[in-house]
Amino acid sequence: MPGLRFPTEVISMAQEALQLLVSMHRIVRHLRRSRTTTLMHPTQFLALMLIADEQPIRIGEIAARVPCSQPTATTTVAALEEAGLVRREADPVDGRATAVVLTEAGAATVEASGRQAAEELAKLLDRLDESDRTLVFQAGAILARVTDDL
Repeated sequence: MPGLRFPTEVISMAQEALQLLVSMHRIVRHLRRSRTTTLMHPTQFLALMLIADEQPIRIGEIAARVPCSQPTATTTVAALEEAGLVRREADPVDGRATAVVLTEAGAATVEASGRQAAEELAKLLDRLDESDRTLVFQAGAILARVTDDL
């Protein structure tokens, strides 16, 4: 719209948010290229990590939290189940529903993938001095609160 002007602070915040988005995307892309997630599709990796944290969890909740569509969540869980990483069982709250839990192999995969991702991220963070690393970890905690409801 002609004549519409945003305050300088809003423009500056938008530029900083865009830079944060680009930087976070580059880190995620780097981790995806590393050996941490190359054995499975990123959606499968995210679902597996979510299942590890929230098990037992229904497929609908996986779809909402990954986020992806219900059919994608169903296909993702089926692939993880076929790989022996998860199994379906009766939901402890509602026995008519199905919940997803990790198998022993799934737990081992989560452990190994988490360790590898942490090692890769540590390599990136080693480039920073101690005070900057502390700021990154503080920002991570804040971003976790922001994204908890997404």
